[in-house]
Amino acid sequence: MSKLFEILQKIQTKPGMYLGQASVSDLFHFLVDFKTALRELGIAATKEEMDFYREFQPWLQKKYHLSTSNYWAKIIMLNCANEQEGFNTFYKLLDEFQNRNKNNDPNQSDTLLVVLESQL
Repeated sequence: MSKLFEILQKIQTKPGMYLGQASVSDLFHFLVDFKTALRELGIAATKEEMDFYREFQPWLQKKYHLSTSNYWAKIIMLNCANEQEGFNTFYKLLDEFQNRNKNNDPNQSDTLLVVLESQL
């Protein structure tokens, strides 16, 4: 498992230990620092981590139909009443983001087409 997703799992279960409180803004700043620390130590990001770093923000903007220079935590907070809700929403969105390609399985749509054709 990647270092990023390993630490995210730990943070999700014990946010107070890592962030002080369950806060999407604090989580964002923690992850920026975490990425910097790994880079300083010469630890290369995995393919999955690079996907998150490069694609999560654009994916989120597309999901919420936004064009903004705000970072992803701010985008999440546009739709949440408080930092705790934003923190919980981040993990729901992360799960959706990580499973986005599984939902677009081309073989699945081919199977659906064959089933529909056989019913005609």
